[in-house]
Amino acid sequence: MPATWSSMSTIAPTTAVIIVAAGSGSRAGGVGGRPKQYQHIGGRPMLSMTLDAFLSYPGIQHVVTVINPDFEPDYLDATRQCTADQRLKPPVPGGATRQASVKAGLDALANDPPDFVLIHDAARPFVSHGILQRAIAMLTRVPAVLVAVPVVDTLKRASDTGYVAETVSRDGLWGAQTPQGFHFSAIHSAHGAAVKAGRHDFTDDAAVAEWAGMKVVLVEGEPDNTKVTTAPDLANADRQATMRQMLALADIRVGNGYDVHSFVPGDHVMLGGIRIEHSAKLNGHSDSDVALHAITDAILGAIGDGDIGAHFPPSDERWRGVASSVFVQDAVARVTALGGRVAHVDLSIISEAPRIGPHREAMRQRIAEIIGISVDRVGVKATTNEKLGFVGRREGIAAIATATIRLPFRNESPS
Repeated sequence: MPATWSSMSTIAPTTAVIIVAAGSGSRAGGVGGRPKQYQHIGGRPMLSMTLDAFLSYPGIQHVVTVINPDFEPDYLDATRQCTADQRLKPPVPGGATRQASVKAGLDALANDPPDFVLIHDAARPFVSHGILQRAIAMLTRVPAVLVAVPVVDTLKRASDTGYVAETVSRDGLWGAQTPQGFHFSAIHSAHGAAVKAGRHDFTDDAAVAEWAGMKVVLVEGEPDNTKVTTAPDLANADRQATMRQMLALADIRVGNGYDVHSFVPGDHVMLGGIRIEHSAKLNGHSDSDVALHAITDAILGAIGDGDIGAHFPPSDERWRGVASSVFVQDAVARVTALGGRVAHVDLSIISEAPRIGPHREAMRQRIAEIIGISVDRVGVKATTNEKLGFVGRREGIAAIATATIRLPFRNESPS
C-alpha cells in the first residue's frame, strides 16, 4: 500500500506543470509554417489556451514550457497576456524527442523542486479544471497518475493488405491523455535512469514510470481533452474554441452613435482614422474625426457607459488635437474590462464631399486595427444628403454608427 501524502508531510504539497511544446506538429498543417501549438484556434494561439487552463487553476505554483528555440518569437506572441503571471517561468529548450524535452523540463525544475509535477501536451488546449483537480487529489495518495478515458469503439487489427485481420477486445483498454502526474523526485529519477540505460523510445511519461517500476493509477479524463494532431483536428479545435467563446460571451448588446462636425478652413479631414485631402477641415476639439466619434459613442452605448463627452470633455485641454483613435480604444478597453469583446461595427458617413468611396477599404482596415477585430467585422458605407440640409449645403459631415458587443452572461435578478 503506497504511503499517502498526508502521512509524509503536514505541509500542503506544491504542484508544477511542464507543458511540452517543442514538437514540429507538421501533420496539422496550418498558417505560416508554424507548429500546431502556435496556430490560432478561436482567434488565439493554441498554446495560450493551454497555458490559461493551468494558470487559471489556483492549485498550480509553477509552469514551465519546453519549446523549440527556433520558434521563440511565436512563443513570446502566445504568452503576451501571461507574462505578468510570476508562475510562468522562462521557456526551456527542448530535445530531439518528447522524452528528451520532458527531461529538460524536469531538470529546469530540479533546483527548486515541487512535490508534484503534471506533464501536459501543448496540443491539448481543452483540459478542464475538473481533470486537474482529480489528478492532483490522487497524487496525494499515489506516486503516479495517468489521465485516460475508456475505449468505447470496437477495435480492429488490420492485415498488411488493409483487410480486417481480427476484432480486438476493448475490455480493460483505456486511451491515454495528459496531464500525467507524478511525485517529482520519482519521475525525475526515472527519466534520469532511462537516459543512463540508453532508453530513448518512450512515447509518454507513464511508460517511463512503468519501466522504472512505479505503479500508475488511472484518473478519469474527458472526451473533450483531445490532442490536436492532424489538419482536421486543428479545424475541429478552432470550431470548438470559437463555440466555447461564443457561449461564454452570450450577452449580446447593440449600441448606436451619432456625431456631426462642421467645416472650417483647412486642407484635409480625418475620417475613419485616415487623412483625406480636402478644401476644408472639420471643426472640433480633437482631430474631429466624426466617424470615430460615432463609433466611440456606439460602443459606449452598448455597455451603458455614457458618451464621448462624458469621458473626454472638450473643456479638457488634454484632448485638444488628439487622434480620435484614443477615444475608440478607451471604449474598447472598457468592454474588455467587463470580460467582453467588440464583435462588429457598422458605420454610415453622410457627406457631399469629399467622396468616401475611394477611401472605404483603407477606413475599414484602420478601424479594424484600432478596435482589434478582423476587417470582415467592419462595415463602412457612405451616402449624400441629396443636397438637403447642412450636409447638402456642404457645411459639414455627419456619421451614424452601430456597434455589437458580446459580454459574459450574468444571471442577474431584476432589482
